[in-house]
Amino acid sequence: MNNHSIFSNVRGDLAAGLVVFLVALPLCLGIALASGAPLFSGIVSGVIGGVVVGFLSNSSLSVTGPAAGLTAIVLTAITDLGSFDIFLVAVILAGLIQIALGFLKAGSFSNYFPTSVIEGMLTAIGIIIILKQIPHAFGYDINNEGDFFYIEKSGNSTLDTLIESVNYIHNGALIITLLSLAILITWEKVPALKKLKVIPGALVVVVISILLNEFFIQSGSSLAIITQNHLVNLPTFAEIQNEFSLPNFSALTNEKVWIVALTIAVVASIETLLCVEATDKLDPYKRFTDTNRELKAQGIGNLLSGLLGGLPMTSVVVRSSANINSGGRTKLSTIFHGFLLISFALSIPFILNKIPLAALAAVLLMVGYKLAKPSVFVHLWQNGYSQFIPFLVTVLAVVFIDLLKGVGIGLGISIIFILYQNLKIAYSFKKESFKDGDIITMKLAQEVSFLNKAAIKNTLASIPRGSKLIIDASNTKYIDFDVVELIKDFRNIKADDKEIDLTLKGFKEQYNLDTVEFKHIKIKEAKEAI
Repeated sequence: MNNHSIFSNVRGDLAAGLVVFLVALPLCLGIALASGAPLFSGIVSGVIGGVVVGFLSNSSLSVTGPAAGLTAIVLTAITDLGSFDIFLVAVILAGLIQIALGFLKAGSFSNYFPTSVIEGMLTAIGIIIILKQIPHAFGYDINNEGDFFYIEKSGNSTLDTLIESVNYIHNGALIITLLSLAILITWEKVPALKKLKVIPGALVVVVISILLNEFFIQSGSSLAIITQNHLVNLPTFAEIQNEFSLPNFSALTNEKVWIVALTIAVVASIETLLCVEATDKLDPYKRFTDTNRELKAQGIGNLLSGLLGGLPMTSVVVRSSANINSGGRTKLSTIFHGFLLISFALSIPFILNKIPLAALAAVLLMVGYKLAKPSVFVHLWQNGYSQFIPFLVTVLAVVFIDLLKGVGIGLGISIIFILYQNLKIAYSFKKESFKDGDIITMKLAQEVSFLNKAAIKNTLASIPRGSKLIIDASNTKYIDFDVVELIKDFRNIKADDKEIDLTLKGFKEQYNLDTVEFKHIKIKEAKEAI
């Protein structure tokens, strides 16, 4: 498909938008609950993220909405500021800061994320999704979807919750999960169902799970899922009216509001850039997103979200990957999912509230598996340890700490490997044998920085006594001052002491190293003359 206009894949994008809507709905509600905000604020953020940011963004596949990575910041901020309406002012200011960052071209920061770290982040998110959804698949729904970190608000770890959930398996929820997984796998694998691809498997799963649970309820079966904590819990229109808040602009003079705004702007921008970079990697057409335009779009989205009583938003990998895996190819899918959120939330909450969380857990388990396939580990392993180790460290750090810290740790490990590789390529070393003695040639690289000083120093120290050495800088464009001084000291002192015949070749005049031959005898005579 060479044409990537918004209407070039209508059927596929509408189907993908429906799947993203089903994934986004519980996430919007769960993140709002985890943030200590009104439930409908999550829907507001999801709608604006889908429709407004989706339209303004340069990304064809990225989906924006309330982010799990911001829950701790939002929860703390609402508590410190004293009320949600004051917090909304901080969201508006954060949006303005992001717009400014876009105009300052801060989006180019995303170009410095190594592939191994982005792959590690995607894989880690896939693992987190799987770990978080297994309890819901079992029918153990005490935790909400917004709690996206290994150490949960309860103080328990994700692994604790996972083990504990085994003791509280709801047979009805487990049956719905297994049936849903079977449908999703069959929908993708069976060729005879290809004609039905316009109908997403997730929609089939939701409809069948509702009908099956209604059958359990009407028949009086113990398998029936009747408690609301096992089902989607969307607020009614009356509850929405009671929860709705507008920003309190009298808080503009509050210093804490500005600090919260700056924090949200920086964290949301970094998360967005990471997620957009990851989404571009998943894009089957390998398109590139204008990250500066993305920051502006995100800023406008957060500005509107704050004005209309919504949570702050970022680009999010879970919904973006669900979009791609469901056949989304243009921004129509993310825009459509935003329209579905507002339409269904206001018109048929009583139907949506019949959806078992176990069915949605099955959809997310498939999303998680596709992000964290074993083949990803094999692929990175085959690329060598300099790629695999930063990848693995990023995976573990994101899973067990959080996204930003995990990526930061992975980035640090990648830099260590880059420095190590840089040390190795400071020069090439060649020893040739001739009748009148061996000649050692040390050919310097194109760039020689202070990081190469130790390697060059050790090599010069290991040159055997009485050798003939050529240091060739013919192809070198830059040599750090420290390295130049090291070579001068070697020329003036060490070479003479070890009776080394030294030839300096190709050094630029600015380094004050004469490119001539220095024989130890001549240097001795010069010293005696002095």
